[in-house]
Amino acid sequence: MDSIKYIGLDVHQSTISVVVLDADGKLVMQSVIATHAATLVDFLHGLRGTLHVTFEEGTHSAWLYDLLVRRVAKLVVCNPRKNALLKTGNKSDPVDAHKHSFARTSAFDRRAGLGGEPWP
Repeated sequence: MDSIKYIGLDVHQSTISVVVLDADGKLVMQSVIATHAATLVDFLHGLRGTLHVTFEEGTHSAWLYDLLVRRVAKLVVCNPRKNALLKTGNKSDPVDAHKHSFARTSAFDRRAGLGGEPWP
C-alpha cells in the first residue's frame, strides 16, 4: 500500500528542520539536517510512500524547488505572509516545519472544515 507522507521544511542557511507526518497528521519523524542537496535528497530517498513537501518562500526557495520538483509527488511553496497557520502559536524551526507538514494533511482539512487546499 502506498501511504502519503507530508513533509514540512523550515529552511535556513546551514540547516533544515524537517517534520514528516502521515495522512492523519500523526508525527512519523522529526529531524534537523544540513542544507545540502545530497543530504536532503538522501533523507527523502529514505522515506517510503508518496511524498508531499511544503516550505516557505524565501532565500533558498528557488534552489529547493528546482531540487525537489521532480523528486516528490507534490511540492508547495507557501507565502508566509498569507499563511495564517504560521502566525499562530509558538515560533521555532521544528514548530514551523510541523505546521508546514500538517497543513498539507487531510487531518487539517477535516479540523479546519476545508474542502481543498489550505493555501494557494
